[in-house]
Amino acid sequence: MSTINATSSIASNKPLDTLNVFKFSGVQMRTFHITWFTFFICFFAWFGLAPLMPTIRAELGLSKAQVGNIIIASVSATIIARLFIGRLCDTWGPRKTYTALLTVGAIPVMTVGLANSYESFLLFRLAIGVIGSSFVITQFHAGIMFAPQIKGTANAVAGGWGNLGGGVTNMLMPVIFAVIVGMGYTPQQSWRYAMVLPGIMMLIMAVVYFKYTKDTAAGNYDEIGRTKAVAAKTDWSVLSDWRVWALTLSYAVCFGMEITFDNVAALHFVDTFKLSQGSAGFWAGVFGFMNIFARALGGIVADKVGQKSGLKGKGLLLALVLGLEGLGLVIFAMAGDLTAAIVSMLCFALFLKMANGATYAIVPFVNTKNVGMVAGVVGAGGNVGGMMFGFLFKSNLSYADAFQIIGSIAMVVALLVLVTRFERKSVIELDETASGVAA
Repeated sequence: MSTINATSSIASNKPLDTLNVFKFSGVQMRTFHITWFTFFICFFAWFGLAPLMPTIRAELGLSKAQVGNIIIASVSATIIARLFIGRLCDTWGPRKTYTALLTVGAIPVMTVGLANSYESFLLFRLAIGVIGSSFVITQFHAGIMFAPQIKGTANAVAGGWGNLGGGVTNMLMPVIFAVIVGMGYTPQQSWRYAMVLPGIMMLIMAVVYFKYTKDTAAGNYDEIGRTKAVAAKTDWSVLSDWRVWALTLSYAVCFGMEITFDNVAALHFVDTFKLSQGSAGFWAGVFGFMNIFARALGGIVADKVGQKSGLKGKGLLLALVLGLEGLGLVIFAMAGDLTAAIVSMLCFALFLKMANGATYAIVPFVNTKNVGMVAGVVGAGGNVGGMMFGFLFKSNLSYADAFQIIGSIAMVVALLVLVTRFERKSVIELDETASGVAA
């Protein structure tokens, strides 16, 4: 997938209508690469603690209910943050918004090692969760750089490659932990020192983002006089549109399940299949590593379907992959051995991540006057799903039973998406979007 062909944009200050992932020149492609990599770093930091939870659980003496509360905390703060981040993208601009988020978010990431009790660790995990709102900025900023016919693909690739951070952190953090232990530190010290690295990377990306990106292809908001005009148009009226809620439910069961799995996968493999922390982290990482292509595949297919069948076709595709995700989850929950679990995990992961991409292939066209707000609301829905699913994992249910319930919920949401008419106003909005994400 090196190039998605279309007619090249004539002016360099216009949204691109082709995506060449091997190109780094031009404000559009430079911003695209910086934004997905920044999201990758944020995702790495957000879930850096997840593969180390077996060690943390033992040190702090955490019960299953307390681990469940920590899972809930890790995603719940992001809900409110995503709503406000979406608003800031519309009014303040993605460049300044991302820079501020990276700078502030790095503080709890680097200092979580100061936690020495369940209560303090819970508060740090809650604070770290705010950086999950980085997703909204990434989707907004990638989307604003590309024309309508390629927007879904650009968003899916940027989101997928950023989400890849969840897979890499599951694989890499146990290695970093082991290296620090090998230097003579205790396991109790090593997980604390390991979290300093992602915090430093966030600060580095804050400088890079501010210096090398622009809010739009035409320039920063304050350079093109866009901030004041957009601020007057951005409001909460998007909440009265059922299409927004359908996409929010969709994202709750796909991305919500993704971040839940990122949080519990290592523990599940350790407790159910008796793997070591390193091996469990590897297999949990394989789940996240599928983002290198699966989310992008969802966006690419959605754009292809959209060119032939419009938003109606995109909606049908989304319903299909959501249904297959749910079915795959139910099968995963019933897996009796590690091999069956891995195979079924790969299957449901494929459709889950495709659903992520297909959802955000629709988001930019629902309300082009408030793209940041819609992206924020739908993005927050993903974290609401993650938070609600967290309650299942802190209950008396087994992890397998919890997975089965979530799979059933996904299939119900697929039916709701199936009967939703996304194509309303689509012709008008496509015309408006061609001249910018929010005219």
